[in-house]
Amino acid sequence: NAVSQVGLLFRVVTCKNVNLLFMSVLGQQWEEVSGYDENMNTIRTYQVCNVFDNNQNNWVRTKYIRRRGAQRIHVEMKFSVRDCSSIPNVPGSCKETFNLYYYESDADTATRTSPAWMENPWIKVDTIAADESFSQVDLGGRVMKINTEVRSFGPVSRNGFYLAFQDYGGCMSLIAVRVFYRKCPRIITNGALFQETLSGAESTSLVAARGVCIPNAEEVDVPIKLYCNGDGEWMVPIGRCMCKAGNEAVENGTVCRACPSGFFKPTQKDEPCMQCPINSRTTSEGAMNCVCRNGYYRTDSDPLQMPCTTVPSAPQTVISSVNETSVMLEWMPPRDSGGREDVVFNIICKSCGGGRGGCTRCGDNVQFLPRQLGLTEPRVYISDLLAHTQYTFEVQAVNGVSDQSPYSPQYASVNITTNQAAPSTVSIMHQVSRTVDSITLSWSQPDQPNGVILDYELHYYEKDQSEYNATAIRSQTNTVVIRGLKPGSIYVFQVRARTVAGFGRYSGKLYFQTMTEEEYNTSIQEKLPLIIGSAAAGLVFLIAVVVIIIVCNRRRGFDRADSEYTDKLQHYTSGHMTPGMKIYIDPFTYEDPNEAVREFAKEIDISCVKIEQVIGAGEFGEVCSGNLRLPGKREMFVAIKTLKSGYTEKQRRDFLSEASIMGQFDHPNVIHLEGVVTKSSPVMIITEFMENGSLDSFLRQNDGQFTVIQLVGMLRGIASGMKYLADMNYVHRDLAARNILVNSNLVCKVSDFGLSRFLEDDTSDPTYTSALGGKIPIRWTAPEAIQYRKFTSASDVWSYGIVMWEVMSYGERPYWDMTNQDVINAIEQDYRLPPPMDCPSALHQLMLDCWQKDRNNRPKFSQIVNNLDKMIRNPNTLKAMTPLSSGVHLPLLDRSIPDFSSFSTVDEWLDAIKMGQYKDNFASADFSTFDVVSQMTMDDILRVGVTLAGHQKKILNSVQMMRAQMNQIQSVERRLRDPTRTPNCLPWRENTF
Repeated sequence: NAVSQVGLLFRVVTCKNVNLLFMSVLGQQWEEVSGYDENMNTIRTYQVCNVFDNNQNNWVRTKYIRRRGAQRIHVEMKFSVRDCSSIPNVPGSCKETFNLYYYESDADTATRTSPAWMENPWIKVDTIAADESFSQVDLGGRVMKINTEVRSFGPVSRNGFYLAFQDYGGCMSLIAVRVFYRKCPRIITNGALFQETLSGAESTSLVAARGVCIPNAEEVDVPIKLYCNGDGEWMVPIGRCMCKAGNEAVENGTVCRACPSGFFKPTQKDEPCMQCPINSRTTSEGAMNCVCRNGYYRTDSDPLQMPCTTVPSAPQTVISSVNETSVMLEWMPPRDSGGREDVVFNIICKSCGGGRGGCTRCGDNVQFLPRQLGLTEPRVYISDLLAHTQYTFEVQAVNGVSDQSPYSPQYASVNITTNQAAPSTVSIMHQVSRTVDSITLSWSQPDQPNGVILDYELHYYEKDQSEYNATAIRSQTNTVVIRGLKPGSIYVFQVRARTVAGFGRYSGKLYFQTMTEEEYNTSIQEKLPLIIGSAAAGLVFLIAVVVIIIVCNRRRGFDRADSEYTDKLQHYTSGHMTPGMKIYIDPFTYEDPNEAVREFAKEIDISCVKIEQVIGAGEFGEVCSGNLRLPGKREMFVAIKTLKSGYTEKQRRDFLSEASIMGQFDHPNVIHLEGVVTKSSPVMIITEFMENGSLDSFLRQNDGQFTVIQLVGMLRGIASGMKYLADMNYVHRDLAARNILVNSNLVCKVSDFGLSRFLEDDTSDPTYTSALGGKIPIRWTAPEAIQYRKFTSASDVWSYGIVMWEVMSYGERPYWDMTNQDVINAIEQDYRLPPPMDCPSALHQLMLDCWQKDRNNRPKFSQIVNNLDKMIRNPNTLKAMTPLSSGVHLPLLDRSIPDFSSFSTVDEWLDAIKMGQYKDNFASADFSTFDVVSQMTMDDILRVGVTLAGHQKKILNSVQMMRAQMNQIQSVERRLRDPTRTPNCLPWRENTF
């Protein structure tokens, strides 16, 4: 009667497509009945209500439920419980709770008796109590209070499980059971897609999920992750994906869409696509930049958002003001700057009407202040022009994109004619003869006489006396005999020329010494036997002997002369030396090296020097640019080497030694020393400023931009400077493109005179490699200098050949990536560098002449200068190219080593060098391609199994040749692939250089 009153109902439900079918046990205590819920809706329930019987143990379990990868299971139960107090005569054992159990299994194996109906093997989840029980009864049955409870358990690891509900003395109904697990849904966030992810085994677990960037997106910084918590919620985002360049995020960041036509996005950022700037466009969707329209350009440093710009128009209203042989030019900026603010001006100087048929480029002697190229202000002062000469000056306006335009810069021109002017300085003076009381001197005409030379004024005084006591002599010719001098005394001489415009400047000081009485008497005594033996021949013969004596004395006049600024007399010869040519004096022969600095370098007051900026670092300190203003002279732009503080006396001596060397040179193709600062801090060496820096880097920055004639002109300048140094008996020892400086007029000047004394010093520069106890630039050095330390002008000629190769290859590294030891071995095997791409055969033949193994067979620098002059005068000789056939022609003087490019396999190559017996050894060691073989070392050859010394050497030499050949092929292919390359062998044009 109580059960019917209760009206307990039971309903079967499904969860996750699994039917929860219940199986009752233990005497059919659980019953499936119909009833009503709180809203009087009909429901089906499982119920049990045996409260009047003691020791109740009523179980019901579900069918087998598959886990489906879940690690934690959630159970939602809807049930009702009858209040024990509402049942009349109920015993004290009545309960208002029940128990929830689970049992794991890999298969559906449960029966009515297995697993046993007890807490072990079943695992208890919890005892479930009702929040509300019911007690009201009406005619239609009991009105139930439905309770909902959720419990979870885990971790579960088997394929599935059963649920069981135990009643142990209550009156209750089980209305619905929902079994579920939690998961985080598939989601797109932070630019990445995360797939559906199950929650962890514990309620506090966080399961990491790796995201995949959506199409056209990329990860930023760290791998992108999300964590799924126990409630099935995504949290703790790490990293993100951003749309690639050329794509923008749309649809709330779930899609990366390509930029439409006319828009671009240059970087991977959270930014929308931008519209193309003015004068640019896109060629397709998804653009990362906009290309400039025809006639408009952009530099590498311009931001992509900047409008494309064009070249400026010509400068306006050029005004000239002529003062003798100088002119001041001023002009107005161009009307149209091309849309840019980096407009600068270049000056092109042409000398016209000089009798050479048309106008020609001005020579290097013309000076521009502040400079010729890259002027930021609309004015320039030009000096050292020729007198009575017509000039045309073109003022070009250029900006950052002018070099990208195929057309020459627009310019405005002005014609001027110079007036009369004083002659330039006399540059060369030499001693013709000397006696005990006279010296005969001769000098050359000034380079720029600027008119007819009326006469010369010679200024001389005794070295130990004041210059104010000097005597002046006028001469109508360029030879004069100075008489009335003291025996054995040193005199200082200077000379200047005069035209109708007045006197030019005095030449530099030169020191010459009269003969002593002892020297004169010795000379006579040496000739006395000849005089006595000839007495019998009569008076006529005696006169002839006297003539001979006079001639001999005259020849002795060449034996001693002093250099500029020095007491140590230099020697003159009438043989291979030009009369009067100074011979280099090693400053380290001085007992006190500081004396050499005082003798050869001019001391400059530090107040005359103004440092503008640091442009580099040297071995001893910083290298700066700045201005030098000497009293009575115009300000000039100079390079300044400084000696860092805390120096030792040796460092100071070594630092200033370069000035002692440089101060002895005076040539247009040798860097010019302005002076030194030694009496103030910091100690400085001041030289002329070379705007374009070192030749090697300058060529690399301007690859393919010069004609062959221009390159030959550079080489001619270097050879001329080296000829001057060789004539002075100076050996450079480190001639390389890195040690050649280039000014704004493309004039090359030899510099860096430190290595000639410091080869023994340690240096961290890998260019200089130890050889026989010293540091030597292996790739540039002649073999006899490497092996025997035999440095001569002939070894400088070898180095000059390498410089030629550097120039014609636009700064390529000689011998590419071969090791220094490989270079030494290759040279020993008669390998020589091949011709650079587009190199005329005449130039490469000159290189090969410089690389003759026998130094006596190498050309002299004077011959090299003459050879280059002939090429410049006859440019047709530069049109013949060294052929580049299917492979790359290599001048392998040792033809016993074949060109590997003629073989298709390593086996064929081994057969060609008669090493075919090692084919299997090479194959088993995986040396089966030329790329791998070209990298073999001696260790590899030993590992292959080549044990005979002769075979090892032959294979190693062949491998080194192969490596060099492959390097050259790669170099040529790299330059051919360069879309910006312009062939450097261009047709000859008048006034090209």
